[in-house]
Amino acid sequence: MTFELTAEQAAIRAVARDFAEAELGDKIAPYDARHEFPHEIVAKLGPLGFLGVLVPEEYGGAGLDYVSYALIVEELNRGDASVGITMWAHNSLGANHISLFGSTEQKRRWLPRLAAGEMLAAWGLTEPGSGSDAAALLTRAEARADGWALNGSKAFITNASVGGVAVVMARTDPDKKSKGISAFVVPKGTPGFRAGTPYRKLGLHASDTAELIFEDARVEAGALIGERGQGFVQAVDQSVKYMKQRTAFGRTLAEFNGLQGMLAEVATDVEVARLLTLRAAWLKDAGQPAMHAAAKAKVFASEAAMKAATRAVQIHGGAGYITEFPVERIFRDAKLTEIGEGTSEIQRMVIAREILQLT
Repeated sequence: MTFELTAEQAAIRAVARDFAEAELGDKIAPYDARHEFPHEIVAKLGPLGFLGVLVPEEYGGAGLDYVSYALIVEELNRGDASVGITMWAHNSLGANHISLFGSTEQKRRWLPRLAAGEMLAAWGLTEPGSGSDAAALLTRAEARADGWALNGSKAFITNASVGGVAVVMARTDPDKKSKGISAFVVPKGTPGFRAGTPYRKLGLHASDTAELIFEDARVEAGALIGERGQGFVQAVDQSVKYMKQRTAFGRTLAEFNGLQGMLAEVATDVEVARLLTLRAAWLKDAGQPAMHAAAKAKVFASEAAMKAATRAVQIHGGAGYITEFPVERIFRDAKLTEIGEGTSEIQRMVIAREILQLT
């Protein structure tokens, strides 16, 4: 693996960084304060190709490699995690599931619209009673003469109420455990399908998170994605700026050795997290097994993010605890990274299993 980005990857990162600096940051603060989804900002991601990053070009997407995708995700989250998670959930979970496992008809129907940003995608797996043990889900899909009937609910779903389509996991064969779970494409407006009231969250106020509710929701036979039973298979910048501006005892905070050491530790963690993430992305692009590398990247990067956010609040002192400074928002947003899409505890289990198999 080379540590040098290609010219194309560097250019893509520059576009993402320019967008984040121009459209996010301070501009997102009012949305965060109002717990409001930034429709106008998210709509600008489509023309840039950021809502079809992993969608093949033949279906209107950018068809980029995973390293480029990781760079875009990093830069957008650097600007604002609410927009970052909106884009990431749309790409990695919703659109990518259809891209990887959907039929040709499903790809032609949904991917061009998702890639263009005409609609956002949600992805429904987690339920009120099944978090880390996702295979214990209870939402069921029963075969009907004209398709399927879905009943149940999903919890903590990103883009739930703003999405135009959802990829939903439901139990089609109750006796087969994880092998009895299938995936379905469920469009917004399907009778019996609705989103709940968006949650009031600790952080990520400008992202949309809500329940998905199915009450005898009817979908056509062609809504099944792939084969039946295969659904389950299928914060540093602000601190630096503040330290250079804030003075105490005639010196800026950046001149205090203790705070310099704290900043150096955070910078080191961020660099390690970036390298672990890019390594996992490189393995994915190379067609090599990437699950364990991704688990290592996820657990380290998420905990590094939380530590960096905590240090940032500490460096700001009392100012870090009030909403006038962005580190308070960054701190709230960072916590979800240790919980969402596989908690740190689950990631460590995945890593430990690999070690035990090799020894």
